[in-house]
Amino acid sequence: MGIKTAPTKQSPISEPSDREQIVRAGLNENRASLRRDRGDCELIVRLTGACMSCKLAGTTPAAIQARLIERLGEFVRLIPLPGAAKGRC
Repeated sequence: MGIKTAPTKQSPISEPSDREQIVRAGLNENRASLRRDRGDCELIVRLTGACMSCKLAGTTPAAIQARLIERLGEFVRLIPLPGAAKGRC
């Protein structure tokens, strides 16, 4: 006579979900062009460096959003933070 145990479906906390990996990959695809302009972005999609004051700063999140929608196969929306700096280039 033996004891049977049901396997648990817990994923390790240290591994990002498939969706997060897709989102990070989408961000990384845009990162090279941002770095060429002395900027960058983070998962929270906060533009940094020179990208913060660029004239195109208002359109960059839309481009990132489009890439994420393409990669995820579903609608996602990037929402600007209140009080974000306006373009000054």
